Amino acid sequence: MDARTWSLVFDLLGVFFFAVSGSLLAVQKNFDIVGSLLLGSLTGLGGGVIRDLVLGRFPNSFAEPVYLAPPVLAAAVVYFLMPAVQKARRTLLTFDAAGLALFCITGTVTALNYRVNPVSAALLGTVTAIGGGLMRDTVANVRPGLFDRHDLYAIPAMVGAGAVAGLWALGLYSTAAGMVVAVVVFGFRILALRLRWRVPLAASSRHRSAGEAPARE
Repeated sequence: MDARTWSLVFDLLGVFFFAVSGSLLAVQKNFDIVGSLLLGSLTGLGGGVIRDLVLGRFPNSFAEPVYLAPPVLAAAVVYFLMPAVQKARRTLLTFDAAGLALFCITGTVTALNYRVNPVSAALLGTVTAIGGGLMRDTVANVRPGLFDRHDLYAIPAMVGAGAVAGLWALGLYSTAAGMVVAVVVFGFRILALRLRWRVPLAASSRHRSAGEAPARE
């Protein structure tokens, strides 16, 4: 397959993985099958729509009907094959990590193909990766992983998007390289979840204590 075909495959897989995570959250929230399909579609397609609108082009998810197939398949898979939700959170996070890994690659490459500079392309790749998950959590009324210090949600996406932009700028990017970066990003996210890595708070504990002192007087 040529690079264009591989890019489409990566994109559709990313939509599917993210859509599964959305449908799993719908199960946790006791949504019906329509809610599962809509939440899965929002999760799988949202980041790409944001990217395309920023690039000033008609969103791929509306221009190419094939993009609507992964959310439908995801909702069906969750409905028929994953009725038990006791382990749904772990499964949700795994599928979310897979979607994140693929979308930070495809989002960055899409921007680079539109001759966006590497830094801006990496930012768009990150937005593509985290946009759908942010929409999913907001609509489902749960705390977005993006704002949870116990979840390195955006950092793996930034690393992957930055790696792709850097390889592209050096003339070293290829489909194989993109696959390797996606695997690294996926492993990084899963490892961060398993080991409970955290990011620092917006202010150090010393500064927070100093700021809280007047309120206690």
